[in-house]
Amino acid sequence: MVIKAVLFDLDNTLIDFMKLKKKSCEAAIKAMINNGLQLDEKKAMHILFDLYDKYGIEHGKIFQKFLLSTIGIIDWKILTAGIVAYRRVQADYRKPYPGVPRVLRLLKNKGLKLGVVSDAPSLKAWIRLNEIKIADFFDVVIAYDETKRKKPHELPFRSAIKKLGIKPEEILFVGDNPKNDINGAKKLGMKTALALYGIQGKFKKYMLKYRADYAINNVKEIFDIVDEA
Repeated sequence: MVIKAVLFDLDNTLIDFMKLKKKSCEAAIKAMINNGLQLDEKKAMHILFDLYDKYGIEHGKIFQKFLLSTIGIIDWKILTAGIVAYRRVQADYRKPYPGVPRVLRLLKNKGLKLGVVSDAPSLKAWIRLNEIKIADFFDVVIAYDETKRKKPHELPFRSAIKKLGIKPEEILFVGDNPKNDINGAKKLGMKTALALYGIQGKFKKYMLKYRADYAINNVKEIFDIVDEA
């Protein structure tokens, strides 16, 4: 079956989101400590990411929750120092993986339709796509606000399929999360490629349970899959 479209996860597939997140959080913690937070950097990072695990990696008021859980109050000087540092470093690290823009351009030149299916809120997903200058490559972008469901729920995938107007078996889905990306896409009959370059350690335990049709170490390898199919 010929591949006519490629759908991508966004974070850790097109953009190195976790590197961006960690570097931004490290800067925020240092800034808060420099402005009066009495806490060891390593311990503070551990607490912060425990809160992300609890409330979600996109939580908009995570630093407020962090201060309430560590010092019991929201100190505005400490809070704003952290937010300013976080935003400054985010701008420096928000970049696509090497080769992503070129690969997207060449896939479009081959006549393939392209899309994104992301669990990120719509505003944040679109900001990232525009900041790294790849938004115009995509025929469809499905973010959390579109369906109010996260992968592996079928609704985000079905919404993308419907908007593309292409059969699931003619679509390749590329993502870094075996449980959510690969599992969800395969259930609907799509071909799947696991982005090994972006997979996080906590997800590796799912690799054998939710096997992808392909595994890639570089986004450029998508060409081999498209040509092979």
